Amino acid sequence: MTTQTQFDVVIIGSGAGGGASAWALANKGVKVLVLEAGPHYDPEQDYRLHSPEWELQGFPDKLDKTRRYSFARLQTLDRKYDHLRSWNHISGRAVPGRVRRPGQYSHVQGVGGTTLHFTGEAHRLHPDSMNMKSRFGVGADWPVDYQTLEPYYQQVEEFVGVAGPANQTARVRVNPFPQPVHSLSYASQQLARAGQSIGMRWEPNSLAVLSQAKDTRPGCNYCGQCQRGCPRRDKGSVDVTFLPAAVKSGHCTIRARCQVNRLVADDKKHVTAVEFLNEQGVAETVTGKIVMVACGAIETPRLLLNSRSGTIPDGIGNESRQVGRHFMETLAWSSAGLHAENLGSHRGLPADGICWDFNAPDAIPGGVIGGMRLSTFTLENDFAGPVNYATRVVKGWGVEHKRQMKQQLGHVIAIGAIGESLPHKDSYISLDRRQRDALGRPLAQIHSFLDDMAVQRLAFMAQKSRATLKAMGVKSLIEETSTYDIFHSTHVFGTCRMGLDPTQSVVNDHCQHHHWKNLYIVDASVFPSTGGGEAPSLTIEALALRTAEHIHAQLTS
Repeated sequence: MTTQTQFDVVIIGSGAGGGASAWALANKGVKVLVLEAGPHYDPEQDYRLHSPEWELQGFPDKLDKTRRYSFARLQTLDRKYDHLRSWNHISGRAVPGRVRRPGQYSHVQGVGGTTLHFTGEAHRLHPDSMNMKSRFGVGADWPVDYQTLEPYYQQVEEFVGVAGPANQTARVRVNPFPQPVHSLSYASQQLARAGQSIGMRWEPNSLAVLSQAKDTRPGCNYCGQCQRGCPRRDKGSVDVTFLPAAVKSGHCTIRARCQVNRLVADDKKHVTAVEFLNEQGVAETVTGKIVMVACGAIETPRLLLNSRSGTIPDGIGNESRQVGRHFMETLAWSSAGLHAENLGSHRGLPADGICWDFNAPDAIPGGVIGGMRLSTFTLENDFAGPVNYATRVVKGWGVEHKRQMKQQLGHVIAIGAIGESLPHKDSYISLDRRQRDALGRPLAQIHSFLDDMAVQRLAFMAQKSRATLKAMGVKSLIEETSTYDIFHSTHVFGTCRMGLDPTQSVVNDHCQHHHWKNLYIVDASVFPSTGGGEAPSLTIEALALRTAEHIHAQLTS
């Protein structure tokens, strides 16, 4: 075993939180080491959108996905909510039985993290969503407010290059978005008109996708395939924004394919070392004055809980038994139908149009607490090319199938909704004592439960999606997908909650552990609430810049 020392800060994970922290610290002369479990991705070589088989390939994940996490048994489905089940008009119900099906957590291990395949949505959290406990009696309050985060939001938007409208619902801005807003595609323009006809306001989404060239990065070409990786580098993923700038400073080292086994600590509540297997599979130990964990809301609690010893039997940082608790998932719905007109809906930007009308925590009628947003979802649902049309849209085979394919391509329009996920005692992350990874470490086990309030929120999301498509003139739906009967999360939160009370939270308002003073967590696991459908990466990055500022002050004091 070899030992390397003399790093000021060791960061585990290179996604939104780890990458933004690395840049902010290295830019101030702090010596930073970033350890990433996944590999590097080369946009020009790895993202094969120019190949004839582009539609048959999702994001080109280079690692085995089969042993990353497990599921505890999920809940039994109630017959009264059968209208919220997932289905396709060709293949039928997605879940034949009456037990909610484990799906997937869409997480990428690689330099840049999950931003490698995100669609670029860049949202500030609704201010009211930061006071869920004090205002609405559920969940927990954030120990920081919107005004405190506003300058950090702005800094991220400027650095990454976020394009957005002049005014965005409920988010007060000191300065405008740094990039001109993207125009809505033709299909999204028709959807916005339909929404307006039934009293809804649709507007262009704010996206970390360049609408005009910035530095060496070109403006977007609107191919619509952000989720398969952006070969042009116009999408603001961490690997083409924060991390290159961090390395260029001369103060940041990134080591890919390094699997961190555990954190090592002393009896004085300090993390003293990080143990990992390096690129060659050789065990190493590295030390730093500060250790930052940025592995996401499933892998971060797994690492802490696996960092056990005789004197720390429950895992590092778990004194209050809060690590892994308050897990909040993606509550999502989508409806897709065929429009009579060829909308060219396979072109444009994913999620280019958005409706924030029901985003506030009290915006859904009928006493439902927690908001939601609607957005264009055609490309996110992969109605982007002939393969998906042939298997999910057009029935049959042979000459008639070919004729229908020519007639229907570009006609599908889909609306998606993402809603608030509130903490529940039966939703948490634990260690799986039976299933282990290749290194012998227990996997993270996902426990998920949707209560009646969550299902009511989901029902409202379905209602608004269907009503908007009907107003647009869609006469027949062809597919609906729902997290009611299938667990599928792109955004996960809350398992190392931030707060002021050490008995009810894991880290403080600077993302510093309450007891382990040189341990910081900078990912969505610290979120006390999810917001009403906002994508989390911008908030993670804003929190990371604020945390890095605090760490730099500590190191130089």
